[in-house]
Amino acid sequence: MERIDDTGLGGMRVIQKEGIGYGVDAILLAAFAAGETGAKGLREGSSILDLGSGSGIIGFALLHKVKGSSVVGVDVREGAVDRAGRAAELNGVMDRIHFICADCKGLEKIEGIDAVVSNPPYFRKEGAIPSTTGDKYLARHETSATLTDFVETSVRMLDNGGSLYMVHRPDRLVDIFTELRAHGMEPKELQLVTPHPGEAANIALIHAVRGAGSELKLLPDIAVHKANGEYTDMIERIYERK
Repeated sequence: MERIDDTGLGGMRVIQKEGIGYGVDAILLAAFAAGETGAKGLREGSSILDLGSGSGIIGFALLHKVKGSSVVGVDVREGAVDRAGRAAELNGVMDRIHFICADCKGLEKIEGIDAVVSNPPYFRKEGAIPSTTGDKYLARHETSATLTDFVETSVRMLDNGGSLYMVHRPDRLVDIFTELRAHGMEPKELQLVTPHPGEAANIALIHAVRGAGSELKLLPDIAVHKANGEYTDMIERIYERK
């Protein structure tokens, strides 16, 4: 079973399987890459590669948030690519976004890419007890591609000065920074996200630049919810509800 969800972002809609939906981390990544949370965002007219594109939510959000941008989405799941392609037609943006079914490992260079965005699987291969073997498991666990593969592919797609925007877990930051530097990508901005003010972060937003000098800027933390459980003003603005 499928459903069509309105993202609230310029009328963009996504097609999703019942029981599987995008989370706030995807919207946060799009806002981070667009410069809405204080990071150095994408330029107008950027050509963007979305690695692990899933429903296409990040790409659709960026088409809305970054004027004149175009997106290529890549995902290993045939069903996800099919749904994302149909959503592109539904949104009337087939001239600005398209999706490829492929493993990121060994993906041939796509010319003209200015930036890569990625919401890769968070859990190490064989690092957590599988709860399912379906799409939800594939989206959350490194199966065919690891963190190393996502970084290597990002580097292969980018020229010097090109940006990678990634959302991941804070407990993988050492792994992420190690992989980035080993492959010529320098972490330039880090923004942590907490469930509520004063709580430990559970989401990390990372901006790295290929061939850049070493200097990491820590951006102000983002809290998702107020003490009463409502979304904070920042999250409401990101979802364009204010």
